[in-house]
Amino acid sequence: MKKIAISIGDINGIGLQIALEAHKEITKICKPVYCINRTMLEWGSAMLGVDVPEDFKIKECGEVFDIKPGVNTKEAGELSYDSFITAIALAKSEKVSAVVTLPINKNSWDLAGIKYKGHTDALADLLECETTMMLGCDEMYVVLFTHHIPLRDVSEQISAKKLSKFLIKTSKYLDSKKVAVLALNPHAGDNGVIGNDEEEIKKAIKKANSRLKKDMFQGPLVPDVAFSKQSRKKYKYFVCMYHDQGLIPLKALYFDESINVTLNDEIIRTSVDHGTAFDKAYKDKKISTKSYINAVKKALE
Repeated sequence: MKKIAISIGDINGIGLQIALEAHKEITKICKPVYCINRTMLEWGSAMLGVDVPEDFKIKECGEVFDIKPGVNTKEAGELSYDSFITAIALAKSEKVSAVVTLPINKNSWDLAGIKYKGHTDALADLLECETTMMLGCDEMYVVLFTHHIPLRDVSEQISAKKLSKFLIKTSKYLDSKKVAVLALNPHAGDNGVIGNDEEEIKKAIKKANSRLKKDMFQGPLVPDVAFSKQSRKKYKYFVCMYHDQGLIPLKALYFDESINVTLNDEIIRTSVDHGTAFDKAYKDKKISTKSYINAVKKALE
């Protein structure tokens, strides 16, 4: 079976609980290697009231400190980042086939002085390549043209040159003949009455399709009907102009089962599509492991 490196996420959140609860199930399909030091693993499992399985293989990393459930701390940020870069190193050295990440907390990373907003932009630097964020499940995926930037900055990022390059690059990762591209403005701009960004999007679609020599990208679709049942029968992949344009419908429809995939040319990385759930950390016995298990399965594909 293939080895998969598991980045444990924020120790003050639900990541460790998910890893422990799902361990037996994922060992049926792969050999997980958990990036965490033994002391923090044993302390965390004791706080959860569960035993560490005998076959719970770890790759030592990070410092030892007090776990504070549901709290943003510098130490937790440092450990989650150390776990992440340890997992990436295992993948780059081909000691594992893929990396699966459990949720981090961006505030904890900020407290630790880590300059990245999340895994995807960190990977771009660590792998020295372009990365794209795609989230979803077998029923529907959203591909984000922009992600962790303020909403007011989205419009200035949209140009025919930049978006067409993004579409062409993304095309090689998508197993579909037709991909929807969303407009930015209400009513897709209403021919310039509400905004002109759609003219750039139209040019980008035309340029990308011309370069690919096929009509793969379609749109721009009016955002408020793009995810209708009828539209989802036609399209599996939706290119979205900003984070919440894709994430709101995705989580409304497929919250438990959706995952995060980083599209890149270097390593395979998938992740859960949810946060650290600080409100449930170390006190809720009913934590869903579905997204995590789906992320492992997708990584193995």
